[in-house]
Amino acid sequence: MPAPLSTNNPAFVIRPAAERFHSSLDWLDSWHSFSFAGHHHPDWMGYGPLRVINDDTIAAGRGFGMHPHRDMEIITVMVEGELTHTDSMGHNAVLRAGEVQRMSAGTGIVHSEINQSPDPCRLLQIWIEPTQAGLSPAYEQQPMPLGSGWTRLLDPNRKDGALAIARPVRLWRAQVEAGDSLDWPTDLTGAGWLQVIDGQLALNATAATLPAQLRRGDGLGFPNESIPGEGLQAVVASDLLLFALA
Repeated sequence: MPAPLSTNNPAFVIRPAAERFHSSLDWLDSWHSFSFAGHHHPDWMGYGPLRVINDDTIAAGRGFGMHPHRDMEIITVMVEGELTHTDSMGHNAVLRAGEVQRMSAGTGIVHSEINQSPDPCRLLQIWIEPTQAGLSPAYEQQPMPLGSGWTRLLDPNRKDGALAIARPVRLWRAQVEAGDSLDWPTDLTGAGWLQVIDGQLALNATAATLPAQLRRGDGLGFPNESIPGEGLQAVVASDLLLFALA
């Protein structure tokens, strides 16, 4: 039985890719790190304010029709292809690989997400609880070019050009070549969650409770101030998301 997903839990939380929930339709292949839609388990309801990480592949010409959200920060990280977003605030935008979208659902928003391109697309959609309910809806997206090391995608103070978020949560992305090492961000504090988008990583850690390696789709939660080891090394080229949760 996995440990309850609380940022106050002193144990590391391992979420192997193959143990995630899986939804498969003729147009959608979706892997859910936490309980979502018809998939529910009381031990996998999220990690602190992090409620959803869905790894979605959407077929060409298909997608999610108009549907509502409220009181949630919804983040989309485009990995491959493109997705067209339309919402009740009047936005109509194409989200392309390398771009990030942030939508504060607040008091309520209705939107659609359709892959209007001739090729499948892949994205990670992330839901984070806001600090308070009843905020005004908001939307923004922008390209996030990745350099060496960690690139900041989300920050409540927009540090380093990151998108805003209505909670003191930060999110970074990094792409690491095979054989290269990566240190943790210097301002990584509190509890965290590492999600492997692609690749294979070795953890420079000595804790017996940690796996020696992480692979595509694996997730690792670590409690307050318990950063797992000295850093990471890519066994094969890797693409990563890292959350600092508060």
